Formats: sequence, C-alpha cells, structure tokens
Amino acid sequence: MSPSRIDDYLSNSDTTISTAPTTATPSPRFFGKLNTSMIESKFLSHPEDLGVVAVGFSGGQGKPGVDAAPTALIESGLLTQLRDDLGYTLHGHDDVHFYSDLAPAHDPPHRGMKNPRAVSAVTRTIAEQVYAQAREGRLVLTLGGDHSIAIGTIAGSAKAVRERLGREMAVIWVDAHADINTPETSGSGNVHGMPVAFLTGLAREEKEEFFGWLKDEHRVSLKKLVYIGLRDVDAGEKRILRENGIKAFSMFDIDRCVFTFWRGAEFK
Repeated sequence: MSPSRIDDYLSNSDTTISTAPTTATPSPRFFGKLNTSMIESKFLSHPEDLGVVAVGFSGGQGKPGVDAAPTALIESGLLTQLRDDLGYTLHGHDDVHFYSDLAPAHDPPHRGMKNPRAVSAVTRTIAEQVYAQAREGRLVLTLGGDHSIAIGTIAGSAKAVRERLGREMAVIWVDAHADINTPETSGSGNVHGMPVAFLTGLAREEKEEFFGWLKDEHRVSLKKLVYIGLRDVDAGEKRILRENGIKAFSMFDIDRCVFTFWRGAEFK
C-alpha cells in the first residue's frame, strides 16, 4: 500500500448519515466522541464526523515541497490521532491528490498570474471535494498544499453552508500574510497570494479556465472576514484592507494583548 493512501484511517462506509425525524429535544452535540471540547456544535449536524481532503499541490507558487506535506502529516500519525485519540469518524478519499492530470501542457500567464489554468482547475476540483463532505454536515479538514488551495476549501464550504443553513459563512484567516492581492496588485504573480481576493469578489474573472467558475454561492463577504496574526503585508494589500474596512489584528496587536494579560497575571 502506498504511504500516501489514507483509506486505513477512514470509515468503512462513506454514505450519508441520516437520522429519523423526531419532535423530542435533541441531545447536545459535541465535537469528538471523547468530548474533548465541551462546546456544543450549532452548525454541524454530525460533529462526530470529519471529512478529510488531502491536497498535494504546490502550483500556486514556485517552490516545490509543500505538495509533500499531506503525506508527511499522514505518515506522522495525524489521522490516527484524530480517529483514536479524539474519536472522530473519518470520511474522504483514498489517496493524497496530486492533480497531475489537471495540469495543462502549456499554461502561460493571464493578467500576470502564473499557472492560472492549473491552479483554477485544481481549486475547482478541491471545491467540489470539500462541498461533498461539508454538505453532509461534517467539519472538513483539508491538508495542503500551498495557500492557493484555500480558494477551493472556502468555496466548497461556503456553498454547503448556504445550502444547509441558509446563511453566509464567516472566515477567520490566521496567517502572517493577508493573501488578498488581486492579479493587478501582486508583485509576484503567484496565485497563493490571491485566494482571499478571489473568494471575496475583489478579483473576478469571466472565463471558466481562469477562476470564472467561482459564483456568488462560493464567495464570502468582506464584512464576515477577519485577520489574526498579520506580520508581512504588501503595500497593495494594506490599501485593500484599509479601503474595504476589513478587520485585522497584527502580530503587534497579539503581542500587546499577551503582554497585557501577562502583566495583569503577574500582579494578581
């Protein structure tokens, strides 16, 4: 068996879990069979289930290596711990996906974006994979992969949330980088620095092969986006954050809060 296969960790059946309708008051639904969190799930109909999508893709930027991360995580025992220690029932696909069949032989830049056709095709497939899990009321864990794959993970989740709950999804982006460059503000042309722009509609494209597959059902509102941990933000991104009133907490903000908390605890 290939070390990148994950079927040993998955449930024997990946069919939709259904329950008979009842008028009784539902019992609390907690994350994980071992109740490692005492926070009741309000948005997941099956919080004990975890959808896994393993994405071995690095085409959103120029350096190889991140495509090997899902295999390394699985070999280090991540899925075993999620299943045995936290008690999740795992669902998903049998293999780490490398999407080599989606890479065109010729992929010249478009609007300055590098590998635009490959990244668009891969993220579209990821969106479909994530959506298939999220629509069942499961939390979805995506193992990547460069940051361009967030186009797929969030697009698929946003579509499922709209269908299941009739509401927009909120996004908490924890990262040193904002990844909200548009093709026009990006200095590198790497799509891994653009996912938030495409997901919020700040960047749009009509042609299907260049992210034109993204529709309103896949997008999130700028009003439901917050950044935590920003440290290295491009000039164009700073302008986008400021002009759109996007809430953002930098590492300076975090350090200040930690210091304030530490000083308060010291003098108690």
